Amino acid sequence: MTMDKAEGDITLASSPRVELDLNQFLPYQLNRLADRISQALEKLYAESYQLNIAQWRVLAWLSHCDDLTAKKVCAYTNMDKARVSRAIQSLEERGLINRTPSQHDQRLHDLKLTEAGQELLNKLVPEAQAWEADLVSTLSVGEYRDLLNIMRKLERQLERIG
Repeated sequence: MTMDKAEGDITLASSPRVELDLNQFLPYQLNRLADRISQALEKLYAESYQLNIAQWRVLAWLSHCDDLTAKKVCAYTNMDKARVSRAIQSLEERGLINRTPSQHDQRLHDLKLTEAGQELLNKLVPEAQAWEADLVSTLSVGEYRDLLNIMRKLERQLERIG
């Protein structure tokens, strides 16, 4: 606080302005990149297969997971229960998955790919892998390996710091 002696006015000294350059802020940059990648993939899935990201994630987990429930999909994908439920319902209505009561817990339903679901994945997965290969083609093999290792290290650090 300063006082202007001639005027007798009190003025507050302003504190320095704190700024955050989002172009140099890792959480923002990672989120922005992930959003752009998801949007580009969703365009591929929607145009060719009439799938949204949530539906694709359910199918992708079913492609290599024999014991899957909606609860596990939520945990694996970090998607909320309502979004997963809508995706499962849509996939079931399209005949791409079956949902049956779990033998271990009647509150849960086991999810399984149908033959039509597997056929769809047989077409979709190679396209998704080719798209990913095109995306990372700008990286050397070492850079790609380092990127994946760095992301795993950040995941472990997040678990430690909460």
